[in-house]
Amino acid sequence: MHTISVENYLKAIYHLEQRDGGRVKTKSIAGALDISLPSVTSMLKSLSADDLVVYERYKGVTLSESGRLAALKVVRKHRLIELFLVSTLDYSWDEVHHEAERLEHAISDDLAARIESFLDFPQFDPHGDPIPAADGTLPSREAHALPLSSLASGSMACLERVLDQDPELLRHLTRIGLVPGARVSILEVLPFDGQVNLNIEGSDEPTSVSRALSNILIVTPL
Repeated sequence: MHTISVENYLKAIYHLEQRDGGRVKTKSIAGALDISLPSVTSMLKSLSADDLVVYERYKGVTLSESGRLAALKVVRKHRLIELFLVSTLDYSWDEVHHEAERLEHAISDDLAARIESFLDFPQFDPHGDPIPAADGTLPSREAHALPLSSLASGSMACLERVLDQDPELLRHLTRIGLVPGARVSILEVLPFDGQVNLNIEGSDEPTSVSRALSNILIVTPL
């Protein structure tokens, strides 16, 4: 059983590996966890000694196989909790992240399995993020899922996933109807700043999203 601190480090490294696609820099971990660089370096040495990460000074860190499985166990609990809160307790998707952050360290593997069974073995959480199975395997979307920013004018797509769980952002997306499952048609992509003008199915008026926002909206082309 790992401490809460160790679980937070492993989960942060996992998310940063997914985002950056390679070795994670110490500075990135410090920023993600709001912890000083010396403290991060000290913890990485400890995690390396426990064979949870592969750490080389000045070169960054990656999760070992055991570290990855431990991180996915925390991610699994987090995403199951989020879906449980939305599905059964009428939480909105912008409210559940911080609640799940608190609860993910408290529930047992058995309780996570019972929640999973109660929810009929879901594959994705309210934000469209994949829920790891108990053995660490991840469900996959269609192979051609990609950021909204990569689509051209005239394209149609279905929103699958939002990569940022900032509550204010999620409330904004809810207001304009841009939530997982929403179908959109691209009207125009502005060449000078990448702003995407689009129609959201069911909405009376077109809307616009910035390039930065369209980069974190994952869609499946239709």
